[in-house]
Amino acid sequence: MGIVVLKMGGSVLEKLPEDFYKSLVELKEKKICDPIIVHGGGLEINQALKQAEVESSFVDGLRITTEDVLKIAEMVMSGSINKRIVNKLIKAEGIAFGLSGVDGSLLQAEPIDPSGKLGFVGKVKKINDYWLKLIMEQGGIPVISPIGIGKEGIRYNINGDMAAAAVASSVGGKLIFVSDIPGVMETIDGKQVVHSKLTKREINSMISSGVIYGGMIPKVNSAMDALSAGVDESVIINGVSPSDLKDYMKGKNIGTKIVMGEVQHV
Repeated sequence: MGIVVLKMGGSVLEKLPEDFYKSLVELKEKKICDPIIVHGGGLEINQALKQAEVESSFVDGLRITTEDVLKIAEMVMSGSINKRIVNKLIKAEGIAFGLSGVDGSLLQAEPIDPSGKLGFVGKVKKINDYWLKLIMEQGGIPVISPIGIGKEGIRYNINGDMAAAAVASSVGGKLIFVSDIPGVMETIDGKQVVHSKLTKREINSMISSGVIYGGMIPKVNSAMDALSAGVDESVIINGVSPSDLKDYMKGKNIGTKIVMGEVQHV
């Protein structure tokens, strides 16, 4: 039974139907795969920051994180969103455990930018996957909030896509980015098309031309990093579609696969 790491972004969480969670539990129970969930929380963090009148901004899809922003991000992701996902999996008759990357030093982090201009934004230095394996062995689905811990107990806000890629690299699993769109899309000859496969060169070109922008940038870059670190496969799928996850696990051509080599389009 292979491990599959699913990154669920803040923009898609409230759109995911109950059937999505039922599918995850079914895949676990039928021993088709061992799911691990890493989630984000961008939209809810934005709302909480606005209510608290705390300003924040982004650089290349990464949130500049002051100490005040970090406190709110941790509260929203670890305290609220994480437990809601666990609740939905339990409601789907699964066994789920909510974890912050701080728990058991799961996500060991360091500053992503040594100059400090991004504040408490971190990158994963090392994964302590002992607890993940223990939970999975006991029939559970780990649900991870991407707050990491560094030297002297300093906490870091880690981009969820980057955290998911690091977890997938550590446990040797496939990496699925669960989105609310069918994959990487582009308007060609007046029609919206979904790219079934993209290479690093194509991704860089699409970022330069603005086809890939905002929060999709760390997503595709993390997918490439994960492949470079030994992850079997990275794919972006539509979690809102009731059948996409199951179809992908059956080997069907779903979403956008990020690949190392050259491909023929689309």
